[in-house]
Amino acid sequence: MTVLLVMAKTPVAGLVKTRLCPPATPGQAARIATAALLDTMDAVRAAGAVTPVLALAGRLTDADAYPGAAEELVVATAGWRVLPQRGDGFADRLANAHADVAAAYLGRPVLQIGMDTPQLTGAALTAAVETLTGAGGAPTEAGGVRAGTGAVLGWAADGGWWALGLTDPRHAEVLRRVPMSTSHTGRDTWSALRARGLRVAPLPVLRDVDEWRDALAVADAVPGSRFAGQVAAVGVPALARIPVPAVGARR
Repeated sequence: MTVLLVMAKTPVAGLVKTRLCPPATPGQAARIATAALLDTMDAVRAAGAVTPVLALAGRLTDADAYPGAAEELVVATAGWRVLPQRGDGFADRLANAHADVAAAYLGRPVLQIGMDTPQLTGAALTAAVETLTGAGGAPTEAGGVRAGTGAVLGWAADGGWWALGLTDPRHAEVLRRVPMSTSHTGRDTWSALRARGLRVAPLPVLRDVDEWRDALAVADAVPGSRFAGQVAAVGVPALARIPVPAVGARR
């Protein structure tokens, strides 16, 4: 069974989604982040035959977006394995999370996502898992790591990526050398995986939530979601007319 790994940060006002401020206040940004995480976890549950794992920066009990937020998040993780993120930079934390999952779930493929794509559905995640598990070839041993196995990469509209799947998660070691949060992170990650000898299959391009225009666009795609409700609560619909940058454009 595939491990579905979610990289997340505890929603604490002033520490999460700060690029949404303004127009959101730090408290509103934390509520948006909480909603995004809860909606993402719902999608993971709806995916069905996966093992859910949360790699968390911080402690869920510190979540302070609204009264009861911490308790709601703790309840939502029932049945999940929660691992602490390790490392200084984001690239190291990603690589370490994959390594920790590889050690805990020997021989299992991993599909890793974040909390910035709350428009994800269980069906989309199931399709990604099926692409991943069908992407591998006959494995051979190379330095203790299976070579020739598959990977999937879901590009983000801003040039980054929203999902990485590996039939052998130990290959995530390549992420340590990839610059993160740039307009070419997706391209660099793809190249690093290919240089590792992996066959890489693309997943659909999605928009992740970094800035306010992203929040508006994603909320519009999932009306009725927790995320859309919290974005609407900020109450600045005029900003919906901000032009959307081209795919791959640096913002």
